[in-house]
Amino acid sequence: MGNSWWQRLRFKFRVSVVNENTLGEVWHFRLSRIGMFLWIVFLSLLSFALFALLIWYTPLRSYLPGYNENIRQQLISETVRVDSLESKLALQTEYLDMIRNVVSGEVETDSVRPLDSLSIQKPEQLLETRSAITDEFMAQYEEKEKDNLSLFDVQSSTPVYTLFRPVRGMVEQKFSMHDKTYAISIRTTKGEVVASVLTGTVVYEAHSLEYEWEVIVQHEGEYLSVYRNVKNLKKHVGESLQAGEILATVADNNIMLFELWQRGNPVNPEEVIIF
Repeated sequence: MGNSWWQRLRFKFRVSVVNENTLGEVWHFRLSRIGMFLWIVFLSLLSFALFALLIWYTPLRSYLPGYNENIRQQLISETVRVDSLESKLALQTEYLDMIRNVVSGEVETDSVRPLDSLSIQKPEQLLETRSAITDEFMAQYEEKEKDNLSLFDVQSSTPVYTLFRPVRGMVEQKFSMHDKTYAISIRTTKGEVVASVLTGTVVYEAHSLEYEWEVIVQHEGEYLSVYRNVKNLKKHVGESLQAGEILATVADNNIMLFELWQRGNPVNPEEVIIF
């Protein structure tokens, strides 16, 4: 039984290729069952080897899942950084164009009388320079409001808050309600500290590829301040801090973005803070 099974495996078949017109044999070969099995295994291994070499030595290997995952993450990070650098370059170009126009005389500077020239004058001299139109206006105003002078003694119940400067530097990007640009961009020096504008509590902190760390502080008076592109956080979520207390430092590109909100509405920081 065993010999007959082995003989059937080794029994060779003749496969002929015949010319259809002449019925003559053109080519033939002899192959057994075990030989056919070995040929199939050999061709399979050869195909696998060729396919592996094709993937390894061609760009097709980059499509394999998990291949060069670190390079992909680095590429995404660099892409985000390039976009950020492009926006900063556009701001710098606009700023240099403005400086160039001022230096060349294309933009006239404001003709504001220096404060020093006013401070050396006596109050009596300033009053003497009033025009007749000013005197007439003041007389009409006093006559109209003489019965309402008591209103000037009424104390306002609305509290007044003094906001600290978040960071020392120069404001490059202005606040614009029309363009929905609620954050101002402040260029600082290396390692400049960031301070809280009012007494409050840190309610949010997050890290991103574009802005390093972003911190939001809730203040009294329903104020909300946002600090973007900072690092080395000194305060974290849930911690309170006083007005002017150090919150973090500016990121390595020496640019900080600052927003100020009150009761859900954006506020122009330059209107309430002296930079």
